[in-house]
Amino acid sequence: MKLNRSIAQLSRWLHIYVSMISFAIVFFFAVTGLTLNHPDYFAGELKSFNEKGKVDPAWVNVPDTNAIKKLEIVEQLRKTLNIKAALNEFRIDDSQVSASFRGPGYGADVFIDRSTGDYEATITKAGVIGILNDLHKGRDSGSGWSVLIDVSAILMSLVSLTGIILILYIKRKRLNGLVIAAAGLILAWLVYVVWVR
Repeated sequence: MKLNRSIAQLSRWLHIYVSMISFAIVFFFAVTGLTLNHPDYFAGELKSFNEKGKVDPAWVNVPDTNAIKKLEIVEQLRKTLNIKAALNEFRIDDSQVSASFRGPGYGADVFIDRSTGDYEATITKAGVIGILNDLHKGRDSGSGWSVLIDVSAILMSLVSLTGIILILYIKRKRLNGLVIAAAGLILAWLVYVVWVR
């Protein structure tokens, strides 16, 4: 009896405070779930533009590809094109060097002619909705955001489990609560069977 009371108290405490700690992130994933599921209604603005420029030809016009000045190229591109996203890919082939930068709602692809150092860049920026959708999916958002997604999933699971445990300790509402939880599960399964499978 004392153990049951302790479990109920702990579950109540966890349910309340984990819900409050995770409120903002749960709300974020709920709203962005809607924007992702209805792109026709929540289409973000996508802007794309091109830039041209030049890097020092000595950085790229060398026979030994190991001697290409990768760091200098990336830093100059960041500075001149105002790139804040992470470097996603850096490729070297016989005639050109390419650098790709990615971030939530952002992309920059730069192609540098190895003989002259001239480059062309295509920069794409999404609006706020595009940024939020990419954050929801964890696309190009880095390891820190990936950890936040994992933590939020754990918190949401903990809130759900403590809610089920709590309903088991409320005798007057236990049966109705479990029936409603089962109905939600069956409804989700039926939607999958009828409209998805």
